[in-house]
Amino acid sequence: MFKNYQKTINDRITFKGIGLHNGQPVNLVVKPAKENFGIKFCRVDIEKDNLIDANYQNVVEPVLCTKIKNKQGATVSTVEHLMAAFFGEGIDNALVEIDSPEVPILDGSANEFVEEIRKVGVKSQREKRKFIKVLNKIEVKDGKKYISIEPLDNDLIVDFEIIYDNPLIRKRRQEFKLSNSDLANIYCSRTFCLYEDIDFIKSQGLAKGGSLDNAVVVKGSEILNEDGLRNRHEFVNHKILDCLGDLMLSGYRLSGHIKTSQGGHALTNKLLVKFFSNSSNWTLVSGDTLEKKNQGKETLKKSVSVSI
Repeated sequence: MFKNYQKTINDRITFKGIGLHNGQPVNLVVKPAKENFGIKFCRVDIEKDNLIDANYQNVVEPVLCTKIKNKQGATVSTVEHLMAAFFGEGIDNALVEIDSPEVPILDGSANEFVEEIRKVGVKSQREKRKFIKVLNKIEVKDGKKYISIEPLDNDLIVDFEIIYDNPLIRKRRQEFKLSNSDLANIYCSRTFCLYEDIDFIKSQGLAKGGSLDNAVVVKGSEILNEDGLRNRHEFVNHKILDCLGDLMLSGYRLSGHIKTSQGGHALTNKLLVKFFSNSSNWTLVSGDTLEKKNQGKETLKKSVSVSI
């Protein structure tokens, strides 16, 4: 799981599409970046003050998507699927140039982002990668909704539960473990909504670009998309995808155990804000440190098995 060196992509990648919420056409280019650059978005349709750090501190209005904003007021929204692709594919450094205020929704998942990253490939860089190690349990509650993060050595677990009154979705729970989970079903899981919520969502000025081409729509016990679901846990898997993308806004990868029920963008951001508000909750460690600890554990296991 933990690799020692930072990574970026080998070559530029281009995407075209529309924004899910603003419905506007958008061109997006992902470019390689140097060590310690991190992930930054550049609004090329704005002449100056157009660089936005992909950081939890810059999150604003996390309603049905994650939006980030710089001090000068430039914004980019719906960054979570691209950020999840960066997370899963191990990309630490990249410049994302975009000519619109919203990342293209594509098919509603992270699939196309991942496919294009894999086509150009990734390369290791000279600087060591660092990780955030969780030291204390932190929890955020909002009525029946909650999210927590607690210590876990050398891995990331996201235990996600969704609860809907809808007879098809109902209550579902899935655990993602970075060290041994296949990301394929996470990557391909699309955003979804209930048919009866569409009018309200649009009344809020959102989902102007939404369609059955980029979202799963559920009406009662029926899925309106002709091809149905891509995997049996697509609803909760998409929530995990969003969560991974939002966690990537911490600036580093996390080593910890996250548990959440009925969570979402706003709750994940509240958790990160609370977690990082006290430096005693976490520490930065290098991949070398984690790898040595893992090797030590393996050696211990072998010596124990031999003595037995």
